[in-house]
Amino acid sequence: MTAPPPVPAAPDASVPARLPVLALSQTVVFPHVVVPIAVTSPATVGVIDRVVESHKRVLLGVVKATDSDLPPGVVEDAPPGMVHEAGTLAAVVRLLKLGDGSLRMLVQGLERVRLTDLRADGEGLAAGFAVIPSTLGDALKAEALRRSVTAQMTRVIEMTSLSAELQEVLAGISDAGKLADFVAANLDIAVEAKAELLATGDVTARLERLEALITQELQVLEVGTQISEKVKSRLDDHQREYVLREQLKAIQEELGEGGPPGETGDLLQKLEAAKPSEEALAAGRRELERLARMSPQSAEYQVSRTYVEVLAGLPWSVLTEDRLDIAHARAVLDRDHFDLEKVKDRIIEYLAVRFLNPDAKGSILCFVGPPGTGKTSVGQSIAEALGRKFARMALGGMRDEAEIRGHRRTYVGALPGRIIQLLQRAGSRNPVFMLDEVDKLGADFRGDPTSALLEVLDPAQNHAFVDHYVEVPFSLRDVMFIATANTLATVPPPLIDRMEVLELPGYTPREKLEIARRYLVPRQLAETGLAGRDVTVTDGALQCIVAEYTREAGVRQLEREIQHVLRQIVVDVVAGKAAAARVTKGAVRRRLGPPKVLPDVAGREPEVGVMTGLAWTPTGGDILFIEALRMPGKGAMIITGQLGDVMRESAEAAWSLVRAKAPALGVDAATFPATDVHLHVPAGAVPKDGPSAGVAIATALASLFAGRPVRPDVAATGELTLRGHVLPVGGIKEKLIAAERAGIRLVLVPARNAADVAEVPEEVRKKVEIRLVDSVDAVLDAALLPPARPAARVEPRRPRGARPLARPEARA
Repeated sequence: MTAPPPVPAAPDASVPARLPVLALSQTVVFPHVVVPIAVTSPATVGVIDRVVESHKRVLLGVVKATDSDLPPGVVEDAPPGMVHEAGTLAAVVRLLKLGDGSLRMLVQGLERVRLTDLRADGEGLAAGFAVIPSTLGDALKAEALRRSVTAQMTRVIEMTSLSAELQEVLAGISDAGKLADFVAANLDIAVEAKAELLATGDVTARLERLEALITQELQVLEVGTQISEKVKSRLDDHQREYVLREQLKAIQEELGEGGPPGETGDLLQKLEAAKPSEEALAAGRRELERLARMSPQSAEYQVSRTYVEVLAGLPWSVLTEDRLDIAHARAVLDRDHFDLEKVKDRIIEYLAVRFLNPDAKGSILCFVGPPGTGKTSVGQSIAEALGRKFARMALGGMRDEAEIRGHRRTYVGALPGRIIQLLQRAGSRNPVFMLDEVDKLGADFRGDPTSALLEVLDPAQNHAFVDHYVEVPFSLRDVMFIATANTLATVPPPLIDRMEVLELPGYTPREKLEIARRYLVPRQLAETGLAGRDVTVTDGALQCIVAEYTREAGVRQLEREIQHVLRQIVVDVVAGKAAAARVTKGAVRRRLGPPKVLPDVAGREPEVGVMTGLAWTPTGGDILFIEALRMPGKGAMIITGQLGDVMRESAEAAWSLVRAKAPALGVDAATFPATDVHLHVPAGAVPKDGPSAGVAIATALASLFAGRPVRPDVAATGELTLRGHVLPVGGIKEKLIAAERAGIRLVLVPARNAADVAEVPEEVRKKVEIRLVDSVDAVLDAALLPPARPAARVEPRRPRGARPLARPEARA
């Protein structure tokens, strides 16, 4: 703000007795002061235009302070009760219209006035006005106050960022009234205080009030200056303290005295209380000595401090006491999981060994099985049974070796590996540590996490595991490691060699029924809010869901379907349609719709050239159909169905064997050179590989050329040699469970897999006849029926019920 140009003080006779009022928020315009004002309202812009065209006079009101702060400027539609009684008669000095219709104007205060009969008309506020006369009173006192206010305002200008030009303008004002208005306009005080000064006509009283306000402002500025000086002094003191501390350290080193003071002393106490190894304690002390010589403002200071905190936070000597109660462990495992007898027996064996030999090394188990069979949750039950802490590290998709071994401290943002972090979080040196999805680890330019696990899972090495961040050995000997995987095919053999593998096969329908009854239904009743209500799920309903709406080795989809049914019941309960419900087989079909799963061999008839094989996948066992078709040609064989190299070789071996056995099959050998064979394995979008489909391929080819149909309820698995012997294969248990689920009644299994057959659930063995075979002749005798018509007139067709297999790569 600057000193105003001279304008006539009193209104002339052309000014009407009632003028428009602009209500200003957070702004007070004093007489003789020029202020810019922005006007955006179209109605107000029109009022200003008419004022400029005539008398150029407006009244400026002051909006009272309210709880809700209004932005500075003109307050449109302000009620009369919100405006102070005292205001300013002002002249519009300059006007600038903008392109958006708004305008900017300079107004100069002329007189302090009292607003009378303030009310709103159609275009805004308007009021009459009466000039508040300025009286001087005691001239000597007014002069003394003028000089005091001038001196104090000069100090304010010097201590703040106000323009230095104000000081020159201030020195040039000799009139006491004008000085009071000029200072009040430029002083940073509350709007209410400025409104009070505007309403005061006595110049002496105005100066006295202004002097008190300036004195208060000077005190605030002086306190702020003192604070700034203290902060600056403190920074200087820090620099001085750093120099002195460095000198003190040098003197102490020369004298061989002194120790780590302050924060470093506290860290040393924490480190010693953790009772680390001698090597770790020495490394921590060395780092603390470096820390004591650093400035807290140094970037290395926090790096060293964090390293010592990590060392002090590791459970070097903290061990939880094992609860060696076999009966309690068995009760916990039976409570949380159905079946899984191998896993439960292995935990009981571990407890028994610990009872006789408390210093036995930690076990390293690997649970292998399809998804949804309870591999991860059984680890938590083991921890509860042993009374240990539980830590879980998800390995799926991990590709950085540093996730296992940690980052070296040369990196920005270096951290210890996940193993050290989880041990620190568990607060125990002997937790149950679950390495989840170990088969999902990857490798790239950042290293191979699988190889990094070799040291972790080797009892002969993990007593001195070295994390790249910690850089000192930490014993993992007391940790009970449990790894989980869906398949061992992607796990390196050296890693498998370090673990005791326990297979968790898929569940049979009876086992799924028990699991649903004991665990899934109660859990879903609680999650859906139906627990405690009259809701019953019958065994028939559960059997229907298992048989007609799920096809899986585990129970995840089963739980989702149960939840689907219960959610619909919740809707009925909330809508007031039913207070109780009994879920039966009919209710399941009504709520879930048509069956999603049908037996693959249901309704099939004996066909020529179609044989059922068995496959193992990471999600459990499954069946596959081998289709063979012959046509005139030159003795070539076409193989389709996205088969791997091993399975193609099995097909070629079976083709050679069938040609060699042509006389025994009653086939004229002369037909082979003039015939092409097309061998296909649906579903073509699913990769398939493995040698165990050899006998099934040979059976399909023998059926095709001998014209003998294949029994629709028979399936076979086994590797075939050129001599016609049947060799053992893997995944027998999963394959037989899949055969029973698909409706197969006879399964031909290699005789050398007799030990694997003994592990098949009794429920499956009762429903499926398992016949051990050692030659292809035994397979053909059991699978082929007598010819129904001449072989030349038999046209193979795709079996009804054969569906694409929605599964990962199948290994036959």
